[in-house]
Amino acid sequence: MSTASLAGAREHARSQAGTTALTQRTIPAGSAVDLPPGVAPADVRWDETIAPGGYASHELPRGSILRIADDEGDACAHLVVHHARATAERLNVADTVKVQWQAYLGPGAVLLSDMGRALMTIVADTSARHDALCGAMSALVGAARYGATGIHSAAPTVRQLLTVAAAKHGLSGRDVPTGINLFKSAVVADDGALRFDGAPRPGTAVELRADVDVVVMVANVPHPLDDRPAYTTSVVRLTAWAATHPGLADPWRTSSPERQRAYENTDDYLAGVQR
Repeated sequence: MSTASLAGAREHARSQAGTTALTQRTIPAGSAVDLPPGVAPADVRWDETIAPGGYASHELPRGSILRIADDEGDACAHLVVHHARATAERLNVADTVKVQWQAYLGPGAVLLSDMGRALMTIVADTSARHDALCGAMSALVGAARYGATGIHSAAPTVRQLLTVAAAKHGLSGRDVPTGINLFKSAVVADDGALRFDGAPRPGTAVELRADVDVVVMVANVPHPLDDRPAYTTSVVRLTAWAATHPGLADPWRTSSPERQRAYENTDDYLAGVQR
């Protein structure tokens, strides 16, 4: 079909209706398939697959569960979270680590904001391999490693991708903080050196619960310590569904005094909003 004319271009565009690609957002979300056990299609709020070098973002209400899956096993999903109702409040990785006395995040770990509130909680994790220490690769390192970088190149950086994602939510590059790398780990050795674990591990996933309304942004980019010469990462699937927040009945709430304080800070904010 020729697209040299307006009519031809229109017919070509309309002929694509109903076609799908491996990496795209599912519209409507409720038509997603291969859902996690117990998740009804009517409850799905977001379903999207991110290609290597791609990004995704979405606003999720409090109580939502977000599943980030690395089915092929070689992904590195860089996660950033903002408070959707007060976007100046965002994930603070340094506080997330130091307040909980733990650099290696797993089930029960709270993603803390720079206001000391719980933004999200890790409620399930089959990867047990995440990195809250190394941040993201710079454009300078990316260009040296891959030959070029840029939002329209074959090797974009986290910051280049998430600056575009942020703009879709009324934010700018200055609003993009350092995030957490999922599915790859950096462990501190006794001598202080970082030991990178990036071996492929297919079929893992992490689930996070939104403790306030959040804006979630994810970039699928190689880990900064991944020194393979090729820009290598596998696809990431994001699926979010509606769930009821347990509130005071949350089993993670009293798992440590520091986490309880973060939830209480969140409760205090929510009480003020609801007055």
